[in-house]
Amino acid sequence: MDTHLPYPAQHDLGGNPRFRCVPVEAEDEAPPDDFGKRVDAVRSVLREKGLITTDEMRLNIETLPEGAYQDLTYYEKWLRSVMAVMLSKGVISWEDLR
Repeated sequence: MDTHLPYPAQHDLGGNPRFRCVPVEAEDEAPPDDFGKRVDAVRSVLREKGLITTDEMRLNIETLPEGAYQDLTYYEKWLRSVMAVMLSKGVISWEDLR
């Protein structure tokens, strides 16, 4: 499967001054909240069962629409990615998500 996109994905900011990074200090990193821990646990179980890969996670996060990519939190992006992979593989349905 060719995962190369014909356009830059949202993560590929290409030096855009609007998104210049600043150094992150280790003490600035907060541990995940309960939501983040749950999302990470689900991802971990799915990975252990061979239902999801890091590459699948990354592809779905990197191809989020710009608004979602900018507005969602770290673990919200992960959850969106997990849902997309599970939907595409038929593990869950839209009805399951309601």
